[in-house]
Amino acid sequence: MVFSSTYFAFLFLPAVLLLCVIAPKQLHNYILLAASIFFYAHGEPFFVYVVIVSAFLNWAAALGMDRAQGKGMRRALLIASLVLDLGILFICKYLDFSISTINGLFHTAIPLQGIRLPIGISFYTFQVISYMIDVYTGRTECQKNFLYLALYIMFFPQLIAGPIVRYHSIAEQIGNRKMTLNGIGIGAKRFIYGFSKKILIANQMALIVQRCMRFGDTAWMPRSILWLGALAYTLQIYFDFSGYSDMAIGLGRMFGFRFEENFDHPYTARSVTDFWRKWHMSLSYWFRDYVYIPLGGNRGSIPFQIRNLFVVWLLTGIWHGANFTFVLWGLGYFVLLCLERYVICPEEKPGVFRLFYRLFTMLAVCLLFVLFNAPDPGSAGRYIAALFGAGGNAGGLADAGFLQILYENAALLAAAVVLSGSLPAKAAKALRKVKVFNRWIFPLLVPVLCTFLFLWSASYLVMGAHNPFIYFNF
Repeated sequence: MVFSSTYFAFLFLPAVLLLCVIAPKQLHNYILLAASIFFYAHGEPFFVYVVIVSAFLNWAAALGMDRAQGKGMRRALLIASLVLDLGILFICKYLDFSISTINGLFHTAIPLQGIRLPIGISFYTFQVISYMIDVYTGRTECQKNFLYLALYIMFFPQLIAGPIVRYHSIAEQIGNRKMTLNGIGIGAKRFIYGFSKKILIANQMALIVQRCMRFGDTAWMPRSILWLGALAYTLQIYFDFSGYSDMAIGLGRMFGFRFEENFDHPYTARSVTDFWRKWHMSLSYWFRDYVYIPLGGNRGSIPFQIRNLFVVWLLTGIWHGANFTFVLWGLGYFVLLCLERYVICPEEKPGVFRLFYRLFTMLAVCLLFVLFNAPDPGSAGRYIAALFGAGGNAGGLADAGFLQILYENAALLAAAVVLSGSLPAKAAKALRKVKVFNRWIFPLLVPVLCTFLFLWSASYLVMGAHNPFIYFNF
C-alpha cells in the first residue's frame, strides 16, 4: 500500500482516523499498531512476520541489556542484535548482488536466490539499530512494553520510506500524546502538500525522464534532451522523496506524533557539505551519530579524518542499493567532500567564487543523480560523456524534439524549479507578518488551496496515473 493511492487516501486513512477519534486514548497505540501491521501486510504478506519476529527479538535483547549486570553480557546482546538485523538486511538486499559479484570475479556459477526485496527494509533496520545502540549506551531507556516498541518500528507513516526516526525523539510521545482537531488539521495540510508534490510534480517529471533519460540511446540523442532528462530526474527525486517525507510527517501529526524534518530546500545549498545538511537529513544524522563520530569524526590527523569520511560514504552508497552505481555515487560524494574540506574551502573564498560554487554544487548533484539512476556504471559514464559532447555523441546540441518537449512542459519545469527553492516559504513567512494576511487572507486561502490541490491530485489517481515512490527500493 502506498500513500498516493485511492485506497489509502479514501479508505484506509479515514478509517484509522475515525477509529482513533472514537476510541479511548489508551487504545490509540494498539489501533495504530494493528493498522500498521495491516498496512505493511497489504504489500508484504510474508515479510510482515519477519518484521514482527525481528522486533520481538530486538525487544528481548534490549530488555536483557537493561537487566544485565556485566558489560560483557550487554555487549554480547548488542552484537547479537546487530548480527540479526544486518543479517536480515544482507540476505534480503545484498545476497544476490554478492553472488553476482563473486560469479563475475571468479567465473563461478553460484545460483541466485531470487529473494524479493522487502519494501523499506533499510529504513526500519536503521531505526532498530539506533534503538539498540541507544539502549546500550544509555542514551534512551529500554521500552518494557513490546507492543509500544513494535509501534515505533512499524508505525505506517514512516515504515517504508522514512524519515528515519530515533526512538529517543518519540519515546515520550508513544506513551503520552494527544490527538487534537488542530493537530489533525495541521497534519492534513502537510499531508496534502506532500501528496501534491508527489502526484502533480514528481509523477509528471517521471514522464519527462522516460522520454529524455534513455541510457541505451545516448549516442544518438541531442545533448539538450540529455540535459533535460538529467534536470528532470533531479527534480523528480526531490519532489518524490520530500513529498513522501511531508506525507509521513503530516500523518504522524494527525495521530499526535511530531517527527523531525527530513529536507530543508537542499537545492539552495551553498556547498556539497551544505547539501547534505539539507537532503535526507535523518540519514545524514544517523551516519554522523552512529558511524562517523564513533570512528573518531574530525578528531585526529587529516588522513584519519579522510578514512572516516570514506567509511561513511561507502556505507551510504551501499545503503541505497545493491548496485555498483550506488557505491560509486557514495564515493563520488566522498571525493567531493574531501576536496571541498581540505582543498577548495569555499567558505573562505570571496563572494563571486561562492556564487559559482553554488552552481558547481548543483551541477555535481545533478551529474551524480545520473549515476544514481543508471542501470550500471558504464551506462552512466556514456550518458555523462554525451552530456558534454564526448564519447562519440552524434545527436548534436538540440533538435525539434527538444523544443517540443520543452514547450509541452515549460510551465511544469518552471514551477518545479521555483518550488524546489526557498522563495515560496520565505514569501509566505513574510506575508504572515502582515496583519491582514495573517488574520484574514491565510485562514481563508489555505483551506481552499489544500482542497483544490487534493482534488486535483486525486483526479490523477482516479484516472490511474500512479507510480511508486523512488525510495521504496531502498
